[in-house]
Amino acid sequence: MSPQEKILFSVFGFIVTIYLILDLGFFHKKAGVVKTKSAFLETFIWVFVSILFGVLIKFYVGTTQSYEFFTAYVTEYALSIDNIFVILLILRYFKINEAYYHHILFWGILGAIVFRAIFIFVGAYFIHKFHFILYIFGAFLLFTGIKMLFVKDVDDETNEFNPEDSFVLRVAKKYLHFSSEDHGNHFWIRDSSGRLVFTTLFMCLILIETTDLIFAVDSIPAVFGVSNNEFVVYTSNMFAVMGLRSMFFVLSSIIDKFYLLKKGLAIVLAFIGSKMLLDILDIKIDEKLSLLVILSTLAFSILLSIYIPQEQNEKKQKDNSLGN
Repeated sequence: MSPQEKILFSVFGFIVTIYLILDLGFFHKKAGVVKTKSAFLETFIWVFVSILFGVLIKFYVGTTQSYEFFTAYVTEYALSIDNIFVILLILRYFKINEAYYHHILFWGILGAIVFRAIFIFVGAYFIHKFHFILYIFGAFLLFTGIKMLFVKDVDDETNEFNPEDSFVLRVAKKYLHFSSEDHGNHFWIRDSSGRLVFTTLFMCLILIETTDLIFAVDSIPAVFGVSNNEFVVYTSNMFAVMGLRSMFFVLSSIIDKFYLLKKGLAIVLAFIGSKMLLDILDIKIDEKLSLLVILSTLAFSILLSIYIPQEQNEKKQKDNSLGN
């Protein structure tokens, strides 16, 4: 890192630390349902702070790094929306009281900060040592994007979702003692014999952390496709993740309406993968153009989802299949 990047990284660390202390120690000291209005305000604040940080990068580090930050931030934020949908399914599956959503997501975000830091800095180290890894990432993202775009998930067809099929959860159940009873917002308790017993909330936390790691397999290579600078990659990633929780409460009731967003994300992944592979031919895509393509793709997929409701789209596809 350059001296300027080290200073801004300290600023970033200060912002995150103060937020976590205030959030857990003051604003959400007691369990309670997070209102949409406060969640929207928190989301707005995080987006504003993220934009401000990107502007600071422009003036103190460089214009190129600033555009890379914003492109990486938008990419990670968009990919996180898909993550929100899975988290919501997990919480609904285990019938978790909405008053405990914030508590689970708070500790889930903390885990994401740690695990993603490991992923990013280890990934940056190997990319600097072995540049060809970027081309592997590019091929993986291109394949993933095409698969998401044209292959329909089995879960989409059957509407079946069983988090308990998770390998990590099965291993946890094998070696840990779990209780199916309601124990409030506790992740574990001691039973009458003094034995440590884990609750359903802890089960959800395991699944949310696992889900985040799975999504990181797509999102982190995608962000490396935008920038090789670990400072840009990590700060953009973390600003998006920190805003994820408040965004969850904003979108939890309407996320099903954006059914075409996944197709938009597929195009974004394929675009970034192609951008990485074009580097083999020494073809560079401007950072401004990359940001424009990603923003317009996501905006178009959201607007199209609103303009053409899912029920209308499914009816049209059914009529076309009957006609053929």
